[in-house]
Amino acid sequence: MAIVKANEGESAESLIRKFNKKVQQEGILTELRRREFYEKPAETRKKAKAALVRKFRMRQD
Repeated sequence: MAIVKANEGESAESLIRKFNKKVQQEGILTELRRREFYEKPAETRKKAKAALVRKFRMRQD
């Protein structure tokens, strides 16, 4: 969970920027999108295998 503490005299806009940066670093939004819909275990394995194949082909070139 992203927590941002305000320093003295810090504006709300800078706090929002800090919060957004922290959310990006922790990968909260990507995790949310990934879990938005149920994915069967077979689909998960299929995606992982496809990613490995892509990675292997990129190294071949």
